[in-house]
Amino acid sequence: MDLFPGLPYDLGLECLIRVPPQCLSSVSSVSRTWKREIQLPEFWRRRKASGFTRKVIFMSQSRDDPTRRIWTKKYAAPVYGLTLCDPESGFWEELPPGPWFPHGLPMFCHIVGVGLSVVVMGGLDPVSFKDSRGVFIYSPVSATWRRGAHMPGCSRSFFACASDSDRTVFVAGGHDTNKDALKSAMAYDVEKDEWIMLPEMTRERDEPKGVFHRGEFHVIGGYPTEMQGSFEATAESFNVATWQWGPVQEDFLDAGACPRNCVGNGDGMLVTCRGTNVMERRGSTWTVAAELPPDVKYTAFVIAWQGKVLVIGSEESCKTFIMWDFKRGKWEGVDCGENFSGYVQSGCCLEL
Repeated sequence: MDLFPGLPYDLGLECLIRVPPQCLSSVSSVSRTWKREIQLPEFWRRRKASGFTRKVIFMSQSRDDPTRRIWTKKYAAPVYGLTLCDPESGFWEELPPGPWFPHGLPMFCHIVGVGLSVVVMGGLDPVSFKDSRGVFIYSPVSATWRRGAHMPGCSRSFFACASDSDRTVFVAGGHDTNKDALKSAMAYDVEKDEWIMLPEMTRERDEPKGVFHRGEFHVIGGYPTEMQGSFEATAESFNVATWQWGPVQEDFLDAGACPRNCVGNGDGMLVTCRGTNVMERRGSTWTVAAELPPDVKYTAFVIAWQGKVLVIGSEESCKTFIMWDFKRGKWEGVDCGENFSGYVQSGCCLEL
């Protein structure tokens, strides 16, 4: 069946594979034929082989709109929603909320990219502040949400979370409803909608950072129950091939350093912001990659994107969006416009 009246199928397909990522859901809704075509694995193989896929960023971001705040007994909490950012084109968009989010996304939830989907899990209910065990999956291709299987076991929050970008999300550590740190771990298969328990880590880790890097799920930092808020410098890594945790890595970070801004850049190294510097780790050594601009006093969010790293920093109430280009060795400003300057709590990249 021809994709466009009067055009050969191959020529019509060449048109479809050139659709920008932010337009995929609109194009899919035009006709059932186009929707079926865009959902085929061969469509994505051809799109990528032809060089038309693009990495875009999805973020849990607060809305700078006083009319969209949640009023509790003590204060007005911001509403968080899912934002799409395409740094290459400068396109920003607020994505439709799922029907389960009348008050916005859970606070401190994790946003991870798996295949062609964005997975939202964990966090706190923005009204009751109870732990969320829900798993919610957004498809940028169809602009639709669906629910996944709930996280099993005890309620947990502030855990490490990362994906292999293919089909699996890994979770480890955090704390339960009694604020006791956890060392249990598990994995979620998005395609099968199934959870499986992993072997436990060696140590309890509350508020660790999860990074999937070189075939391993790295759980960085965190602290045990009795050391509330005193971050360890250690890390543990789960090897997916052997299905085992490796030995504890001592002195992975500076003692007391919060691991929140550690990210993998896709080029075989880890990146973080430490003090006034952007640091990169090759092998077992951290080195200075760049100095942060003087107007960035506090680093709120870091994410790697196509050989660059997006840093959202702040000085008092002013937020700065900047990008460090590792190849060119320079900072670039990022224009987020008036509607997308809110705080970012979590994010991921997807190649669409």
